Amino acid sequence: MRCRGGASRRCCCTGWRGGRSGRPGRSETGGRAPFLMPPLGQDFVKMDVFAAIAWTTAGSVVGALALYLLGALFGRDRVIAAAARLPLVKVADVERTEAWFVRHGTKAVFFGRFVPIFRSLISIPAGVERMRLPVFLALTAAGSLIWNTAFIAGGYALGARWHEVTDVVGLYSKVILAAVAVAALAFVAVRLLRAGRGTRRRTAGSGSER
Repeated sequence: MRCRGGASRRCCCTGWRGGRSGRPGRSETGGRAPFLMPPLGQDFVKMDVFAAIAWTTAGSVVGALALYLLGALFGRDRVIAAAARLPLVKVADVERTEAWFVRHGTKAVFFGRFVPIFRSLISIPAGVERMRLPVFLALTAAGSLIWNTAFIAGGYALGARWHEVTDVVGLYSKVILAAVAVAALAFVAVRLLRAGRGTRRRTAGSGSER
């Protein structure tokens, strides 16, 4: 698919604008924002919106499947072994996460498709826990279809203001990243405090024995 009308035109297929100041749009994954710009005038080749949704959803499913297989290949035993070697991480943490995923895995895989970072990462524990592949693929396809449809249709409807979609998604991604960073810092702080208390108790206990 190519756009006619020269490099200074904006491409209706990829959201790319060439010329003096044109820059590619950015998606929530940091890549070019595809299929957002509707055709303007007769110089443009129209990309069917339904085809765009279908292809992006297929790409999402293929990428998720690759990570699922990676998780299945790594396996539960290796995850437990890796957790045992990591500082501030306990095997019990992995076991609790595993128990949570057994109860809520289907919801996590589906709704995770709407959350940056987790969109990809949720496929790995699904593979580790060997979620039934047909169920995983169906949930991934459904969630990705909804996300891609909203993203593409929103940009198409906005027309020349298609960049507003990427602006909103970019802000959403930053909020999620900030929340993840705060949660990670809180986890580390709690573990360090608990480790410090345990050390003081052992020191006090050994002192009293003397």
